Order: sequence, then C-alpha cells, then structure tokens
Amino acid sequence: MAESQTSQGGVVHPHPYVPRDLHLPGYIPCFLSQSNILSIFASFFFILFAVTWIFSGRLKKTKVDRLLIFWWAFTGLTHFILEGYFAFTPEFFKDNTGFYLAEVWKEYSKGDSRYASRDAGVVTVEGLTAVLEGPASLLAVYAIATGKPYSYILQFAISLGQLYGTAVYFITAILEGDNFSTNSFYYYAYYIGANFSWIVIPSIISIRCWRKIVAAVQVQSQTKKTKVR
Repeated sequence: MAESQTSQGGVVHPHPYVPRDLHLPGYIPCFLSQSNILSIFASFFFILFAVTWIFSGRLKKTKVDRLLIFWWAFTGLTHFILEGYFAFTPEFFKDNTGFYLAEVWKEYSKGDSRYASRDAGVVTVEGLTAVLEGPASLLAVYAIATGKPYSYILQFAISLGQLYGTAVYFITAILEGDNFSTNSFYYYAYYIGANFSWIVIPSIISIRCWRKIVAAVQVQSQTKKTKVR
C-alpha cells in the first residue's frame, strides 16, 4: 500500500508509485485515464507527421529528408514542451486542474518514479535536453528544409547528445537499483518502450551523418590534391 499523501482540503490520496513509502505531500491522482493520455499523444504524433509530410513534399525533398524533418520536429517539440514542462515544474504531481502535461508526467512516473520524486540526475538530464536539444532539433528542421551546409554536423551533434542523455538515464537507474516502476507493464511500456526510439533513431542518424561528413571531407581532399597537381 502506498504511503498516504495529504492534498489540499485534507483529502488523502495514496500514490501508485514505487517505492511505496515515497513521500509526495499534496499528491493528486490523474484526472485523465491512461487511454485518454495516450490517445491525445498519438493524435499529436499523427497530426505532426501529416503536417511535416505535406510541408516537406512541397519543398521537393527526398523521402529520407521528409522523415528526418518529421523526426526533428517531433523530438524538438517533445524536448522543448513536454520535457521542459517537467524540468521547470517541480510539483506537477500536485496539479488539480487536469492540465495535460502534468497528467502525462503523473502517468509516466508509474514507469519511473524518479520523475515524481525529482531525482537530481533525471532533472539535470531533462533540463539540459529541453534547453539545448529542443531548440537545436527545431533548428535541424530548418536546416534540412532549406538545405543548409551545417545540417549533417548539427544532426550528428544532437543525436550524440540524445544517446548520451539516454545512456545516463538508464545507467543511473541501474546504479540506483532499477526499482522505480509500479509493475512490469509500466517498466517495459514506459521506462523501456518510451525511450527506445531515442536509442535506435539517433544511432541510425549518427551513422548516416558520419558517412555524409566523411564523404564530403574526402571529396574536398581529392579536390585539393587535384588543384595542387
């Protein structure tokens, strides 16, 4: 049984998080159901995909670039808005208005209670991600859309940052006992599943950008050698 938390008005609400004795004074349960939270997020995902796909199509971009524009728009807004809200709203678990971003983090904390408890490592990683990688990801959208020469190095740098942040996120959990999920469903659905994309996709983008940068440098080197001759 979770430790009882006293909210405004003296009403007691037991939280669903692990460890059960986690102290969250003023905790307010989610107003939205899990299905509502996820359906809203899915709607945002598909609407953003449609908008970026149509927009990039008018720019006559390749399919790869169109997918990258969507990815960087999605990850940029996720970092900047969703993670930014968490980083700068330390008492989201007290929200009694049903505000969507607070509801997301109340729900996600079932998979990793370090968010509800404001673990210093998690707050640091999320804060830096929101402030640095969020705007940089949106800049990557602009760079790809307009064909800027710094596009590949920018994507490479952001992807490495995402991989580093994800590694710190998982490693610190392991070092602290890896016991922050309410049950195995939330562990695999939220803690593992929700973060899996930020391992696979940045890895693929990093490899692609590395090859593009190396190829460009090789061409430049060959051009210099030809001029010298």
